[in-house]
Amino acid sequence: MLKIRTVESRISCCLNGPPALHEPPAPASWRIALPHTAAAVPIARALVRTALTEIESAADTDTAELLTAELVANAVEHTAGEEPIELVIELLPSGCQVEVHDSNPLPPGNLTDPAPTSEPDPWQEHGRGLLLIRTLSSSCGHRPTDSGKAVWFTLPAA
Repeated sequence: MLKIRTVESRISCCLNGPPALHEPPAPASWRIALPHTAAAVPIARALVRTALTEIESAADTDTAELLTAELVANAVEHTAGEEPIELVIELLPSGCQVEVHDSNPLPPGNLTDPAPTSEPDPWQEHGRGLLLIRTLSSSCGHRPTDSGKAVWFTLPAA
């Protein structure tokens, strides 16, 4: 089941008269619960493209889709159970940040501190996701959460 929640606020203005409500600009962030299955990957790609278009982010949506797919695929593959995976897309003044929350508290392989010999084997199908994230994002990392961890990347405005 997908749950989409956007952050909204109303601005109240009162100069000389009754307060007037002004509609805020597009949502500043999206939080989406994804199923803990491989089907979450194409769903996440479509959602990140839609969210970045809706919040009018100047970040490269193709790169955001690719890196989001890598994070979601890793969360599905490396976490046990059926707990949903949460996707968070946030507009920043300098671009956007995407986070994927999962229930596994262990940090992701060599995301922020690659081993000197961490070149992926050219004959293997796996092992390039974190390299792509490190290479194509302006920054990336992970942090513990109450229910596991969040792995994130930021993209600058194009």
